[in-house]
Amino acid sequence: MRRSTILISATIGFAAIYVAATAALGSPPDAGDSAATVTAWFRDHDSNVRTWMWLLTVSGPLFAAYAALVRAALPAPYRDVFFVGAVAFLAETAVQTWIWGALALHPGAVSEGTTQLTFDIASYWGPVLTSTTVMMLAPVVLVALDGQFGWPKWLGAVAAVAVAEQLAETVTIFGKHGFIAPGGPMNVDVGAAVTAVALIALGLVAARRHVPVSQA
Repeated sequence: MRRSTILISATIGFAAIYVAATAALGSPPDAGDSAATVTAWFRDHDSNVRTWMWLLTVSGPLFAAYAALVRAALPAPYRDVFFVGAVAFLAETAVQTWIWGALALHPGAVSEGTTQLTFDIASYWGPVLTSTTVMMLAPVVLVALDGQFGWPKWLGAVAAVAVAEQLAETVTIFGKHGFIAPGGPMNVDVGAAVTAVALIALGLVAARRHVPVSQA
C-alpha cells in the first residue's frame, strides 16, 4: 500500500474515531461540580466511559502511524520535535483513560471526596496536553512559513492559529470553573476543535509529499 494512502487513512480514521469517542462520552462533569455530582456521573455513565476508553484505545495505532508518516515528511530537526510531541500526546492520553476507567469501574469504592480528587487529577490532562500539541504544530508553522521546504503557507497559517490558541489555553492551569476550568470547554471544545483541524490538514498535506526512502 502506498505511503500516501496509509497516511490519509490514518488521518481520517483517527479523527473519525476521536469524534465517535467524544460523542460516546457525552457531557462529563465540570471541574466546579460537587463531589456527589462527580461520583453520581461516573456511576450513571460507566458504560459511556468504557466505550470512550475502548475507542481511544483502538485509535492509538492509527495515531502512531499518522505520527510516524508525518515525521518522515518533515525535514530535520523539525520532525523530531513533532514526534516527541506526538509520543507525549499518546502517553498522556493513555494515563487519562486509565484514571477515568478506574473511576467508572468502582465509582462507589472510595469516598466522594477521593473520587473528586481523582477526577481533578485527570482533568489536568487538557491543560498539560497543550504542550504536546504545540510541540507537534510549532515545527509545522516554521517549516511552512519559511518557504524553502515547499510546504504550503496556508498550512502554516492554520497551524499558527492552533498554536496561538493552545498557548492561550495554558491559562486553564489556573482556572477553577466555567470556560477556563481544567478539562472545561476551552480544553475539550475550542482547543480540541482547532487542534484537530490543524492536525487533519497536516496529515492530508503530508500525504501528498514525496519522501525519499533514505530520509524516512
